[in-house]
Amino acid sequence: MSKLSFDQLLDAGVHFGHLKRKWNPSMAPYIFEEKKGIHIIDLNKTLVHLDQACAAMKQIAKSGKKVLFVATKKQAKDIVAEKIMNVNMPFVTERWSGGMLTNFQTTRKSIRKMTTIDKMKSDGTWDTLNKREKLFKTRQREKLEKTFGSISDMTRQPAAVFIVDILKEHIALAEARRLNIPTFAMVDTNSNPKLVDFPIPSNDDASKSISIIMDEICQAIQEGLEERKAMKDKPEKAKKEETTDTTAEKAAKTETAEVKEDTAAEVKEEAAEVKEVAAEVKEEAAEVKEEAAEVKEVAAEVKDEETTKKPAAKKTTAKKPAAKKTAAKKPATKKAATKKEVAAETDEK
Repeated sequence: MSKLSFDQLLDAGVHFGHLKRKWNPSMAPYIFEEKKGIHIIDLNKTLVHLDQACAAMKQIAKSGKKVLFVATKKQAKDIVAEKIMNVNMPFVTERWSGGMLTNFQTTRKSIRKMTTIDKMKSDGTWDTLNKREKLFKTRQREKLEKTFGSISDMTRQPAAVFIVDILKEHIALAEARRLNIPTFAMVDTNSNPKLVDFPIPSNDDASKSISIIMDEICQAIQEGLEERKAMKDKPEKAKKEETTDTTAEKAAKTETAEVKEDTAAEVKEEAAEVKEVAAEVKEEAAEVKEEAAEVKEVAAEVKDEETTKKPAAKKTTAKKPAAKKTAAKKPATKKAATKKEVAAETDEK
């Protein structure tokens, strides 16, 4: 967490943005309000994003990598150069020459020219040159020193790029994005924070605002460098810790070997018991098979008996129509009886 407070940022003027008509809609989440036609930046979000940027910077410095600082504005160039020199990081404050990152090989060639001129002065070959050649070399050396002197120690591409005002340094931002280099930047209300990996919403025009933000970034880098130095200065402690770790690992291995032997013996006993149970299960299965065979024989006998009984049942059913005939003859007898009764009645009359 950064040691800055809300009041310190307020006193430094970090909350002042640009005019309302110059704003970028992508900065809407970081704007607190509008006052007298000027957007006010939300300082709570500034503190949160500053903490994230400082943590990332600390890790980069701890890993021993370089961070390139870019600030060519009048308000920022002197502040950045003064503060970054204490941290021993590369910076560009005069002019961003196109292709400084994407065409890094040519920039290294120009840096080598500087070193060759310095060697000429130390070797004694400088005295063999005439006056005109000396004048030409000195002017060339001054020009190269102005543009590439601050990055002469950068032998490879930086691990990250910190930019003040991404609108002015749009070429540096484009090159860093093309090479997938992480970007850190102070983002004002007139710029797009989506183009930056770690945006810090703040006023990038006031010298006090730039100074207070740069102090926090440099402090985070210094902490990372100190931690790296402490790790290098204490290799003996690391070796002792490694030896203690190895002894502990050996003890753990012996314990695990004993445990494995005990478990192996237990597993063998359990396997023998399982074999016995399996033999008993096989015997029971054989008995069950015998019983099933007996049941099948009984079922076959029952089927044979049923087949012998079925024809008798059919004969009894065949006799039923005779019963119907006797039932059909009954109405005729009734009719005969009625005729006799009628004849008797007529005789009486």
